[in-house]
Amino acid sequence: MSDRTDGRVKGPASYFPAIEKKYGRPVAEWKELIRASPLTGHMELVSWLKSEHAMGHGHANALVAHVRAEDAGA
Repeated sequence: MSDRTDGRVKGPASYFPAIEKKYGRPVAEWKELIRASPLTGHMELVSWLKSEHAMGHGHANALVAHVRAEDAGA
């Protein structure tokens, strides 16, 4: 999945610098946590990130969408 157009990051990946700064973990760690979760539904994972990791909805949604797209081969 290409998140770059004209040198600018687009889509869910555009949130990654803010996620790393605000929550103090690299995006790779968040991806591992999402993939290791027994939850499978998009909104289940978003709710889990919000409740267990105090993540905002937009950041949680961006991470889950990105992981699911990567795993789908997009």
